[in-house]
Amino acid sequence: MNTTAKIGLYGAALALTFTSAYGIGAVADPLTGKTPSAPHAAHQESNAMNHGNRHTGATPPLPGGLQISQDGYTLNLLTPRLAAGQEAPLRFAIKDEAGKAVTDYARAHDKELHLIVASRDLNTFRHLHPSLGTDGIWSTPVDLPAAGDYRVFADFSPAKQGAKPLTLGADLAVAGPYQPRELPPQKATAEVDGYAVTLDGTLAAGKMTGLTLSVAKDGKPVTDLEPYLGAYGHLVALRAGDLAYLHVHPEGEPGDGTTQPGPSISFMATAPTNGAYRLFLDFKHQGNVHTAAFTLPTTNRTTPDATTTQHEEHTSTEHH
Repeated sequence: MNTTAKIGLYGAALALTFTSAYGIGAVADPLTGKTPSAPHAAHQESNAMNHGNRHTGATPPLPGGLQISQDGYTLNLLTPRLAAGQEAPLRFAIKDEAGKAVTDYARAHDKELHLIVASRDLNTFRHLHPSLGTDGIWSTPVDLPAAGDYRVFADFSPAKQGAKPLTLGADLAVAGPYQPRELPPQKATAEVDGYAVTLDGTLAAGKMTGLTLSVAKDGKPVTDLEPYLGAYGHLVALRAGDLAYLHVHPEGEPGDGTTQPGPSISFMATAPTNGAYRLFLDFKHQGNVHTAAFTLPTTNRTTPDATTTQHEEHTSTEHH
């Protein structure tokens, strides 16, 4: 996804916006931070997760990835089942209202479509870039290590005039011996491929807080991160429980004169709800892309507003 087109794919919806001190920032929603640039704003608007007052009469939009159909587009997963530990092609199409496969997409972050595959327990994560056939069918090889239920997210922008960026989701079943796994525990440092990525900061519902991710290798800060999808870092956030989806990209870009290639990546974030979030940071160094994963629960509890409390008390009285 091109950073000038910012916030895209997987960028849909939880009221979340991350901002980068040296460049990482605009998003689509569960963690909301700094006001994005114009290209990011259009994408964020379509993907924002609105948790407004329930008494306003307005229905808040669903977070990205929770729907298989939206705005006339449908994710048609042609490979609904795979076998664990066996590489096989994953095929799908995006259908329009007429049931025709879409073949024309707008590029965002260097790609026309981004595909995320994540297990429901958030222990397995894949960020893939499939190939598009002339028949409108996307395909990519995938090898998932563990059996269980997975969610497939297609993050894209139709090239049709007036169409908004979308993140659609569908369930994928992976067959094999199944062993339930718990959500990975919270840790400050993630070890991946010889790199140590440290997360500093907290996440709070309804309150903006700072998050900083620092990359090191062999005990030394990495100061020569390489561009990946038009940026130095790429972040996907999934909410534990329903896998509500958020894709975050930096506002700055390589070569803009201010964005530094590491070691620290800073964000300002606000969680829309209390709960646990799983963060996946992609970064590129020495020609290879690495993914560091973190579990980050919120650290506070929100207090119900007076209107909500009165409503609940009134309802409770009626039932008694």
